[in-house]
Amino acid sequence: MATQPITIVILSENLEDFTNIRAALNTDSRAKLISGGNDAEQVHEVVTQHKPSAAIINLGTDGDQAIKLIQRLNQDCPGTAIVSAAKETSADLILESLRAGAQEFLRLPIETEELRTVLDRIADFCTEHGKRVNKNGRTIAVFSSKGGCGTSFIATNIATAINARTVLVDLNLESGDLPLFLGVKAKYSFEDLVVRHGAIDDRLISSFVTTCTQNLDLIPAPREIDPVEKIKPEYVLEALQRLNECYEFVIIDPQHTFDPITLTALDHSSQIVLVITLDLPSIRSAQRTLHMFDRIGYRRKKIRLLINRWSKQVDLDIAQVEDFLGESVIGSIPSDYQTVVNSINLGKPLVMSDSRSKIGREIKRVTQWLTMDHEPVEEEKQKRSWSLIPRRPRAEKV
Repeated sequence: MATQPITIVILSENLEDFTNIRAALNTDSRAKLISGGNDAEQVHEVVTQHKPSAAIINLGTDGDQAIKLIQRLNQDCPGTAIVSAAKETSADLILESLRAGAQEFLRLPIETEELRTVLDRIADFCTEHGKRVNKNGRTIAVFSSKGGCGTSFIATNIATAINARTVLVDLNLESGDLPLFLGVKAKYSFEDLVVRHGAIDDRLISSFVTTCTQNLDLIPAPREIDPVEKIKPEYVLEALQRLNECYEFVIIDPQHTFDPITLTALDHSSQIVLVITLDLPSIRSAQRTLHMFDRIGYRRKKIRLLINRWSKQVDLDIAQVEDFLGESVIGSIPSDYQTVVNSINLGKPLVMSDSRSKIGREIKRVTQWLTMDHEPVEEEKQKRSWSLIPRRPRAEKV
């Protein structure tokens, strides 16, 4: 069996040091140099784009810049092993590089035996990281760019209906109220978790979640608006990645905007449930959202269209909506205002309080579909530019 190549990117301000590192790498057939340079920003961009096995950072003359890059790479590219290197430097700087996130240290000029040992450890690191990634849970975002479509109700019920270890995350940071939907009082919020960025682990997560059912935990939105300014997209990404390592499913209820935090959550999600109602403002909003997703580069198989508050009394039918949006509908949740309001007022998800209702049955069916493994769709439905004109009501069959 062929050995998997160890891809490497180098940062070195000193050309002589760069030449030495490159020559040493050429002595080991596993090592494959894909890029190198003396600009920290360019190296960061290359590493985040290509996700190499390792990045060798020469501490060189500007140790502070190198340490900052190590910190950024450690946070942004957890699957890349970071190796600090130096010709003559203090023990304090070497220790600082290790504390910043470097897994290994190479002394320049590189000795063949030492390089072989470091490459062995990098290969082990990549193998272990690959195993962790394969074990990672799946993230599903329940989203609508238009408020009032019932995304919080749907996200709560989908999360409750999943028969696996699940965490529901309220990323509607300024107005989220998911504890009310679940009838719980939460001691901690998402803000309490992300302010500990860089130190989030299983133990910390278990301390900050609110247990709702045997399978479901909740991380609610902050109680006050002020802490929202402290929450940065990179902190959100780190938290979601750690949650994926702890749970089989992460269900996200984000804001109805395309702000940086919401886009970070949507980027991270394996599926986006786009919720619409059968009225023209909602459908137009969904059309703009799909166009935005196209520009961002999301593949259509990542998007799942779900109709909420479906009723036979609405002039628009599902086929029209599918034709207009160029996307198939995975489900239609019936309209039953009183049943939904009773569920919310009770603080008990409908799939628990009235699981045999039409709404409960449809949400459970949609949840089962979302949590199954689906084969990639080879050809996506072609979008059409028809005008969306309500049809006349169809005559009832006798």
